[in-house]
This record gives sequence, structure tokens and C-alpha cells, in this order.
Amino acid sequence: MFDTVYDGVYPIMQSKYQDKIQPWHPSSTLVHEAGAAVLQTDSDKFWAFSKALFDKQKEFFDVNVVHEQRNDTYQRLAKIAGSVGLDEKKIYSLLELSDKPDKDGSLNIGNKVTNDVKLMVKANRLTGVHVTPTVLFNGVVEGGIASSFSKEDWEQWLTGEQRAVKL
Repeated sequence: MFDTVYDGVYPIMQSKYQDKIQPWHPSSTLVHEAGAAVLQTDSDKFWAFSKALFDKQKEFFDVNVVHEQRNDTYQRLAKIAGSVGLDEKKIYSLLELSDKPDKDGSLNIGNKVTNDVKLMVKANRLTGVHVTPTVLFNGVVEGGIASSFSKEDWEQWLTGEQRAVKL
């Protein structure tokens, strides 16, 4: 679904419906956090980062990270961000976890995107997102879109022939 959206639908969205959708189908919390770091740093690079990440997604599946320390995974994610023109060090600085307690002694301190991810999860729960892929249009879950949608299906849907929600 991502390749169809990225290669066929995203160019249409850029030219006709810019800033109207924000799909994301991550495979782990760490990948969510990397996407949030990209959004904080340069939201215009989000799609390019997503494409690069999807191309390397298997590198972040469970069996490929099970023996890796969390900050090592963050470094690999930051490197992918760097490959699309983002500042790799800045991305990593947003993701890196400290091994020191917070000033108040807290041990579950998160990183510099933790609050963003919490807000994203809360927003998803409020809109009924419980599975992936889920597509939202104008903030409303669109259940008629399937992961098997072709470029033509998306274009037909975007022109309103299969969509009840108006732009």
C-alpha cells in the first residue's frame, strides 16, 4: 500500500491536495519516534524519510533489533533520516535516551519526542484508529480504502466518485 501511495498517489496529492493527508504505517514505537523527530526537524522531509524507511523496514523487524540497544536502533534510524537530507545528529539528539535519572529522580524519562508520540496516540484513539492501515480524510476514518488500492483506485476516490466526504 505504501509504494502505491508514495509512487502514484503522493504526486497527485502534492499537486492537487497538498497537506490533506498524513498516512503512516509504522512497525514499532522506535520507528514512530523517528517519524516524530523528522516532523519536528523538517516536516517537508517526512515523505522522503518514510519512503527510505519503508525501503529498509525489514532491518527494523523484531528479529533484527532484538539484540540491539535502543540507542543503537535510534542511530540507525537517524542515519536513514540523514540519507534524505536531514541533520543526522539532530535527529539522533531528539531520539537518544539518557542513562541518567531525571532531576526529580524519574527513571521513565523518554526522549524529546515522547510527548509528541503520546499526543499522536491519543488523537488516533479519539478518531477510532485501531489497526493499520487506516486512512483518515479531513480527520474522519475512511473505511472504504483498502491496502490493495491501485493508483487508479486512489485517483477515482480522490475525484469523489467513491467518496462521500467533500474536500
